[in-house]
Amino acid sequence: MIVNGIPINLKRKKIKHMHLYVKPPDGRVEVSAPLNMSDDIIEKFIRSKEAWIRRHQQRIENLPRPKKNCFIDGEELIIWGSTYELVVQFSNKGNNLSLEGNKAILTVREASTVEQRRRYVKEWYRTVLKKEINRVLPYWINFTGLCPSSWQIKDMKTRWGTCNTKTRKIWLNLQLAKCPPICLEYVILHELIHLVEGSHNKKFTNLMDHFMPNWREVKHLLNGTH
Repeated sequence: MIVNGIPINLKRKKIKHMHLYVKPPDGRVEVSAPLNMSDDIIEKFIRSKEAWIRRHQQRIENLPRPKKNCFIDGEELIIWGSTYELVVQFSNKGNNLSLEGNKAILTVREASTVEQRRRYVKEWYRTVLKKEINRVLPYWINFTGLCPSSWQIKDMKTRWGTCNTKTRKIWLNLQLAKCPPICLEYVILHELIHLVEGSHNKKFTNLMDHFMPNWREVKHLLNGTH
């Protein structure tokens, strides 16, 4: 659908009201609408929001574009929602990454390539995330009475977590190590509830409300970090 020159990604869902989003990094517009709502009503709604859409698209366009990490001095490293200044040191005794105050001290071989540093930092994130999952997952298993058969960390592009309801296995996004810790707990709970309810229906939201009353705020926080 195109409205006044604005491409619209329209999704029809089992919902009562329309929702409109302008999403980074390219300012694309997404609209969720009830299944039986006519195109005329949807288009009228979008037209009424045109000034708001263009204003937010302009704001997104003016945002600084993130630079691809080269893992050199002065770059930023985000860990559990906090930003650290990267300091690179050289040693032939092995790689290491440690947090000291507001600094992230990365120790690597002087001849290491950007890709080698990237792989090391990625695995460091995996280790940190695995440790935190092992700490908080038992709590949510005990609290909900829901237990996965197994879990795994995966670097995913579009999802924070997934659940296979047949095998009862859950996957958690490696990028969660960059988000505030409460976001990891939200995703864990989200996927655990999928063990008993595969869709995002009333039963699902009721269970989320029961176990984490502020989950909507946490979801908003999570989606604003990525």
